Amino acid sequence: MESFTQTAATEVITSRIGNHHPSVWGAHFLAYAELTGANEQEEKQHANLKEEVRKTLVMSPSKSIQKLEMINTIQRLGVDYHFEHEIQESLSYLYEGYEEWIGEVDNVDNLYVVALSFRLLRVQGYYVSCDAFRKFTDEQGNYKEALVRDVQGMLSLYEASQFRVHDEQILDEAVNFTTTQLKLILPNLNNSLAQQVSSALKFSIRDGMVRLEAWRYISIYKEDKSCNQVLLNFAKLDFNILQMLHKKELCDITRWWKELELVKVVPYARDRVVELYFWCLGIYFEPQYSVSRKTLTKVLSFCSIMDDTYDTYGTLDELTLLTNAIERWNIDVSEQLPPFMKITYHALLDVYNEIEKELTNENKSFFVNYSINEMKKLLKAYFQETKWYHVKIVPKMEQYVKNGALSSTYHLLATTFLLGMGDVATKDAFDWIATEPPILVASGIIARLLNDLVSHEIEQERGDAASGIESYMNEYGVTKEKAHMEIRKIIANYWKDLNEDYLKHIVVIPRVLLMVMLNLTRTAEFVYKDEDAYSFSNNNLKDVISMLLIHPIIT
Repeated sequence: MESFTQTAATEVITSRIGNHHPSVWGAHFLAYAELTGANEQEEKQHANLKEEVRKTLVMSPSKSIQKLEMINTIQRLGVDYHFEHEIQESLSYLYEGYEEWIGEVDNVDNLYVVALSFRLLRVQGYYVSCDAFRKFTDEQGNYKEALVRDVQGMLSLYEASQFRVHDEQILDEAVNFTTTQLKLILPNLNNSLAQQVSSALKFSIRDGMVRLEAWRYISIYKEDKSCNQVLLNFAKLDFNILQMLHKKELCDITRWWKELELVKVVPYARDRVVELYFWCLGIYFEPQYSVSRKTLTKVLSFCSIMDDTYDTYGTLDELTLLTNAIERWNIDVSEQLPPFMKITYHALLDVYNEIEKELTNENKSFFVNYSINEMKKLLKAYFQETKWYHVKIVPKMEQYVKNGALSSTYHLLATTFLLGMGDVATKDAFDWIATEPPILVASGIIARLLNDLVSHEIEQERGDAASGIESYMNEYGVTKEKAHMEIRKIIANYWKDLNEDYLKHIVVIPRVLLMVMLNLTRTAEFVYKDEDAYSFSNNNLKDVISMLLIHPIIT
């Protein structure tokens, strides 16, 4: 659809509109205004179960498969944030004796144990060599065919190989080998193991959103013969208690959004405040990050409006004025803007003023400037794409990817989420993010390219700026199918960058901050898996949000 705006002269400038469907949630979450959280009985039960799980974890023999499996299960059920100290202590001890551990008689040829140990240590930030997997290959370097009979081992190797870095050919081969073989094996499996393999092939542990994967794993784990009922009950109760907090947060955000009434001002833009909160939930779901989630959701609401304004609705002259106004960040300059931009601009500045006031109590109000700077960089990136569109330039991949790392919004997301992270939010942390470290750049590029893979055709039909698919096709003279294949390879390489930088910085950067980048990428992997689930949120994403944010798990 097109709309027309009349300029001061007789020229008519065309604005494109994306025809986005309205919000699927409306005022639903306002119903949770009176929600108070867990009652006294639930809190007592939660505390008792937590202590039982902690005792079981601590009492498991050090450097044992029982200990590793307990840690793995706790992590996959999404309750590891309760036992960070115990897990760190256990894996630190394992790391110190890693070579001895995997060399023990019972473990040396046990693919499941070797791969599980490798993955748990790398996730924790310990660099361990992949050479331990050579014993499972033949003289030609191929994985032994006999391994196919060990489904648990194959699955464990598949998950471990996702955490590979550059120049680890043995793990590159492991990905190809296990993916192929697990797909062949899957039709012959049943029960819990079939569910695990099927889930892993769609979302590996590395790729899966923590909150969603915890929900999925609860249903898988309860069918497992070795299920620890106390741990399962704790995971269910913990999930439901957190869900009540998340409902209350969404209630507050929905009320704020409704009171702004920006939907009436920018009807061309996607109304997705609930989906944006879901994105923030993907970064961290724990209770201590409640302020971060609400703050970032508000800021992201404006990013979404700006994205649609630059992508389709605003004219080049209007967008030039808007970009300059954002750069100057002063309410006085808004007088030059068209009415719809002026209202949005004022509301954006109001949100940042509100954030600044809240941080004044912690003497951290000056940190808001880091987020403002990232907002300026984001809109410059949007504007660059707009200029490419208007002069009909298809950028080379290097140009596109460099700009796309910023237009992904991930630099802004990481910086703004940090504002509410308490003691982690130090000047050094903000300064580090501002240097655009490789782990953040990789996260942004992965998100940008994943989006392109699923939205390219729709955007081209609408007449949007060139995507990464078009840039690759144009630069290398290949078909769309070939471009898709090559961009998948590019994404895989940026995942290696991300994994590598994670391990590199873990000794100097708090792990909790590095996990922001990893979790951002996981969210992108989910949202852009089969479609642009953010734009078309009335499909699969609606069901997922219902599972995570509306319906409690039956205990």
